[in-house]
Amino acid sequence: MEAGERPRAAVVVTGSELLTGAISDRNGPWLARELGGLGFEVAHVLVVGDRPADLAGALRFAAEGGCALIVTSGGLGPTADDLTAEVVASFAGTELALDEAMYERIAGILAGWAARTGFGGPALEAANRKQAMVPRGAVALDPVGTAPGLVVPRPGGPLVVVLPGPPRELQGMWPAALAAAPMRELLAGVPAAAALSLRYFGLPESEIAATLRELGDGRDLSGVEVTTCLRRSELEVDLHPLPGAEEVAGELHARLAQRHARHLVSAEGTSTDELLARALLDRGWTVATGESCTGGMLAARLVDRPGSSDYVAGGVVAYANTAKTDLLGVPAEMLAEHGAVSPEVARALADGARARFGADVGIGITGVAGPGGGTEAKPVGYVCFCVTTGDGLVLARDPVLPGGRGDIRERSTDVGMHLLLRAAAPRTAS
Repeated sequence: MEAGERPRAAVVVTGSELLTGAISDRNGPWLARELGGLGFEVAHVLVVGDRPADLAGALRFAAEGGCALIVTSGGLGPTADDLTAEVVASFAGTELALDEAMYERIAGILAGWAARTGFGGPALEAANRKQAMVPRGAVALDPVGTAPGLVVPRPGGPLVVVLPGPPRELQGMWPAALAAAPMRELLAGVPAAAALSLRYFGLPESEIAATLRELGDGRDLSGVEVTTCLRRSELEVDLHPLPGAEEVAGELHARLAQRHARHLVSAEGTSTDELLARALLDRGWTVATGESCTGGMLAARLVDRPGSSDYVAGGVVAYANTAKTDLLGVPAEMLAEHGAVSPEVARALADGARARFGADVGIGITGVAGPGGGTEAKPVGYVCFCVTTGDGLVLARDPVLPGGRGDIRERSTDVGMHLLLRAAAPRTAS
């Protein structure tokens, strides 16, 4: 690593099921965020199948690319295709040996499982022994499930951290991996992360690119890596300064925040979900939802945060017109005159949800999610939103959102969150 550079890291995720599309990888993105927060430059996130040659190739690729750290996930179980420990041992130039203490620890875990299920005997014994095989010279990490993790030094580098595949186990083991002596030694030489973040809503990436070109005309910005990501309808902008470029990054961050203040959600990168939770708690407000086309997605998003029972009163999925009338008091005459997808019905859903749950703020969402059902006046993607509060505030929107059915429902949820944020903290949200 040369002066002014950050050490490079790679994530290698194993599992043939990830390559078939049977499931989506959650470990790679999570580990990349963690490593970036520690100060590493994450050079690669690789996904390979449960084939020893492919895993070995990924490890060599990362090492040849100058990575000081490789973190793997998966392949630590008891079955024949769980070969990560064996492959990593070979990569580190060592061999596997039975860790007697780990063997006893796993045996204790498996004994309880065997007693509950009735499965035991030679098969369980073989599984225990396989998972207790540890590369010589490695640090074994206590299991969160049944498989131990590993921190494996390699002469000349890189350091390899081997973690289990289930996200709950991987995340639960991460603190122990960071506390292992070889990892602490590596981290001691990693410059502290100094990333700055901004979060926008309704701003295209092209506007950020244009601003960066303009600001770069009069100043060298090469010491600051700028990354953008569109997620949940929000544009996340991260500034990663190289050591010595922190002042330039700070000035650039301030200029970006000022130039696009109208669309700025957070100058610290704080998520909309966190900002809304804070705003509702600060006001002592509760929220209620009346959803049609989103089918409860907004309520699910609201309650996804721990502690949401302090500010979420409840919600109703009023999909059919009879449900809108019977559960949220939408007048049948209004539905007949304006249609289920209309600003008037969205307002009635918001008021009905607020009244039904005794909430301080209510939101109504109704729209044409498609792929059918659209008309010239109300095409697919036409969605009506309304937020009302007990003190008389009314916020209404009826955009035409792009995409297929899933996109429209997800984007509707995003818009709903931002309207609630505007109602609860108008000075914070745009």
